[in-house]
Amino acid sequence: MAREKILIVDDSEMNRAILSEMLEEDYEIIEAEDGYAAVSILQNRMDIALVLLDIVMPGMDGFGVLKVMQEKNWIEDVPVIMVSAENGTEQVRRAYEMGVTDFIMRPFDMYIVRRRVVNTMMLYGKQKQLINMVNEQMFEKEQSSSMMIDILSHIVEFRNGESGQHIHNVRRYTDFLLRGLRDRSDQFDFSEKEIALISIASALHDIGKIAIDEKILNKPGRLTEEEFAVMKTHAQIGAKMLDSMVVHKDNALVKAAYKICRWHHERYDGRGYPDGLKGDEIPVEAQVVALADVFDALTSPRVYKGPLDRKTAVDMIRNGQCGVFNPLLLECLDDDGLALENAREQTMTLSAQKQEVKEFIKTAMQNTGDRMSERAMRMLNYERMKYNFFSSMTEEIQFEYTVSPPMLSISEWGAKKLGLDEHISNPGSDEKLRNVVREDAWNEVIGKLRHTTPDAPEISSEVVFHCNGEDRWFQILAHAVWSEEETPKYEGAFGKAVDIHDRKQEIEELKQKAAHDSLTGLLNHLHARKQITEQIKAYPEGNYVLLIFDLDLFKSANDTYGHSFGDRVLKYVAARLEHSIRSHDISARIGGDEFLLFMECGAEYENVIDRIFRNITGPFESFTISVSIGVALSSVTGSDYDIMFHAADQALYAAKKGGRGRCCYYDESMKETLSVISEIDGQSGEETKA
Repeated sequence: MAREKILIVDDSEMNRAILSEMLEEDYEIIEAEDGYAAVSILQNRMDIALVLLDIVMPGMDGFGVLKVMQEKNWIEDVPVIMVSAENGTEQVRRAYEMGVTDFIMRPFDMYIVRRRVVNTMMLYGKQKQLINMVNEQMFEKEQSSSMMIDILSHIVEFRNGESGQHIHNVRRYTDFLLRGLRDRSDQFDFSEKEIALISIASALHDIGKIAIDEKILNKPGRLTEEEFAVMKTHAQIGAKMLDSMVVHKDNALVKAAYKICRWHHERYDGRGYPDGLKGDEIPVEAQVVALADVFDALTSPRVYKGPLDRKTAVDMIRNGQCGVFNPLLLECLDDDGLALENAREQTMTLSAQKQEVKEFIKTAMQNTGDRMSERAMRMLNYERMKYNFFSSMTEEIQFEYTVSPPMLSISEWGAKKLGLDEHISNPGSDEKLRNVVREDAWNEVIGKLRHTTPDAPEISSEVVFHCNGEDRWFQILAHAVWSEEETPKYEGAFGKAVDIHDRKQEIEELKQKAAHDSLTGLLNHLHARKQITEQIKAYPEGNYVLLIFDLDLFKSANDTYGHSFGDRVLKYVAARLEHSIRSHDISARIGGDEFLLFMECGAEYENVIDRIFRNITGPFESFTISVSIGVALSSVTGSDYDIMFHAADQALYAAKKGGRGRCCYYDESMKETLSVISEIDGQSGEETKA
C-alpha cells in the first residue's frame, strides 16, 4: 500500500534529516531546501498529504510559501504544520491567519512531532472521506437522471432516423450560448446550477416527435403543407406530455423542459410556431435551444441534406435564412462558428448535482469541506486542460510558468534537450536560461501572454533557441492561466516549444489526415467543397458535372452481416470509384454511404457517368452493390457549388423515388421542388427535422 507523502521544507539539511528520521518509518518523505523548491513541488504534484514548513529561510521564507498557497488555494486542501524556534505571539497569530493547522517548536520532541502529524492528517483524511462519500452518492444520482433523459431522447432520435449525437450537441451548444449571454448582459445572470438545468432540459426539446408518423419524420424531400402542419404539432404534444405529469410537474427541470418543448420553434419576429410569440415573450430557455438546434441541424447530415460548413451555417443564421433570433444571442456566434463547434468537444462544467453537493457539504462541514471540494474541482479542471493540451505531444519541450512566485518548470526531456535545469527560479534574470533564449525572445513571449484574456488565452510565437551549439527556430504554443476571482488575474501559463525543423513533415501529414475520410481515404465533404470552389473560381467557364450517389439498401447489409462488413463495402466502393476517374477529378465521402464526384466533362459526360455506374455496382462477397445517382450539370444550374450540390441531391431523391438503382439528371422540371439553401428555415420544413 502506498504511503502518504510529507513535504519537509527547511533550509537546514540537519533539521530535514532529523524530521525525516522521525517520520520515514510511516510516511514517504520529500524534501525541499527553500521556498521556491517547495512551491515547485506543490505546483507539479497533487499527492502531498502534509507540509512541514520552516519560517526562516533565505529567498522565499515560510510566510512567502503560505502566501502562494493562499493565492492558489492549496492551503485549503494541503494542511501545513509550521516549524520554528520562535514562539512570538505575533508570528504565531500571523501563521494561523494564513491557514496553518499547527506548530512544532525546535528542538524537536519525537512524540510531539509524530502525534501532531498523525492528528492533522487524520482530521483532513476524515474530511476528505466524507466529501468523497457525498460526492459519489450525488454524482450517481446525476448519472442516473441524465441516463434516463438520454434514453428517452434517443428513442425520439431513433424514430427520427438521426444520430443520437444531436441531443448531446444541442446540450453543449446550449451551455455555450447561455454562458455567452451571461457574459454580455446583466439581464441574464445565470448561475451554474441554472445553466446545467437548462442544458439538461434541452435534451427533451423534440420529445413530442414520438407521436409523429415516421413517414413524415423520415421523409427525405420537402414536406407538403398538410405534412408540415402535422410536424408542427410536435411542439404542443411534447409540452402537453410534460404538463400532464402529476408527481414532477412543478420540478424546475420539468418547467424548463416545458418552455423549451413548446416554444423552441418560435422566432424573435413573431413568425414562428405554435403560438406566434415575439421578442422577449419567448422564454430565454427556448430562444437559446432554438439557436443551438438550428446550428446543429445545418452542420450535421440529415436524410434530406448534407452538412454545411460552420461559416456558411453562421452566415445563414445571421442573414435570417433560418428565422430571426435575439440580436444579443447572435453576438455569441463568432464569424466562422469555431467556438460554437468546439463546444461539442468540451466537457460540460459544474452540473446542478455538483452544486447540490457543494451546498450539502457547506452545511455539514461549516464551510471547510465546500472550499476543499471547490479546490479539488479547480485542480482537476486545471489538470484536464493540461492533459488535453499535452496528450498528443511526443518529444516536445513542455513547460509551465508562474508569475508569483516567478518560476519556470520544464519537462525532463525538454530540460535535457536545452541543457537547462527542470526548475528555474526568477527566470527573467537567470543567466543559464539567457544563454539559450535571448532576452528579446523571452520578452516577446511574456508580452504576448500578458496580453491574453480569459476568453482568448492561447498564444503562438516563433523564436530562436541556442540549442546544442546551434541556433534553431522553435514555435511556442502556450495557454495562459487566469485566477477565478471576480476580476481575473493573470497567473502564468503552460505550453510547449516545437522544433519547427523536425515537424514540417508531421504537420503536412496531419493536414492530409484532416482533409480525408479516415475509413475510405477519400476527401471529406468540407475539403472537397473547398477544392471544387477553388477550381470553379479558377476556371468559371468550364463545363462541370457534380454527382451524388448512395448505396441502395446499405442498412440491410449492416443489419445482416454487421458493421465491419459494411465498412468493407464502403472501402470497396471508394476504391472502385477512385479507379474509375481521372487524377484531377474530385471524389469524396460526404457522410454515411453517400459519395460525391466532381469533374469537368464535354459532350461525352453521359458515357463517363454510365461507365462509373457500371464499375461501382455488382456483387461484392455476399452482397450486391446497387447505387442511386443524382447528377447536376453546370450548363443547367450554373457553376455555384451549393446550387449544384442541392440540385444533385434533389435529382438523387428523384432517382430513389423512381425505384432505386437509377441515375437521374436534374432539369428545369425539378426547379420548383429544389430545396435551395435560402429555404432552410421554419417554413421549408427542414428545420423541424433538427
